[in-house]
Amino acid sequence: MHIDNQLEKLKQLKYELTRFMMIYKFALAEMETKIDILKEEFQLLHDYSPIEHTKSRIKSPESIMKKMLRKNSELSLPQIRASIKDIAGLRITFSFISDIYQVSAMLQKQDDLKVLEVKDYIKNPKPNGYQSLHLLIEVPVFMSDCQEHVCVEVQIRTIAMDFWASLEHKIFYKYSQAVPENLTRELKNAADKAYELDLQMERLHREIKEIKDSQEDEDPFSELRDMILNNQQFSLPDNFVKLLKE
Repeated sequence: MHIDNQLEKLKQLKYELTRFMMIYKFALAEMETKIDILKEEFQLLHDYSPIEHTKSRIKSPESIMKKMLRKNSELSLPQIRASIKDIAGLRITFSFISDIYQVSAMLQKQDDLKVLEVKDYIKNPKPNGYQSLHLLIEVPVFMSDCQEHVCVEVQIRTIAMDFWASLEHKIFYKYSQAVPENLTRELKNAADKAYELDLQMERLHREIKEIKDSQEDEDPFSELRDMILNNQQFSLPDNFVKLLKE
């Protein structure tokens, strides 16, 4: 009987842990769907998508446990949920800095999402040069028997910022000692150069767009001749374009 009770407790623990991790998986899927919709909307309506790619991850139970031990916190699911806000993480890489703030504002306006915290490391970089926009977003997850509100950490950065952060992580992965001052300076210098590249590329992008817009002003109906849907390009009939002109 004692063994049966232990087995029942283990089964219940496994059920609760599986459900706990599952709701974070579903919250992440919900956010990824929202980003995919925005990406396709931009591509179809504006013939341009600012979102380059996305990457998601869920912390493993082992990683969660280690973080709780470092925090010296109680190892219970409610306490884990209250203490760790980045169990589910989504990283979105953009082409340009202005796109970051535009899409971030769109996400924050969605009625079913609740922004818990915003940390702007682009306007206020970390001392080592790290730049990114971090959002903690509460996402509703509808289960069979209830509605859960789950926190997802969203990191938003440009290609250059992501390149710098990825290499910085690889360079110092599992390096636990203090970083020498000369290396810290070089790292910060590299981050500054990446930011300068972002600004330069955004300026070029803006200038090309202005040239393109001026050309379209000469024939405002030229861009209406083609329509892309489901990755297929359709040419509109000349009579339809004439009707639009009239």
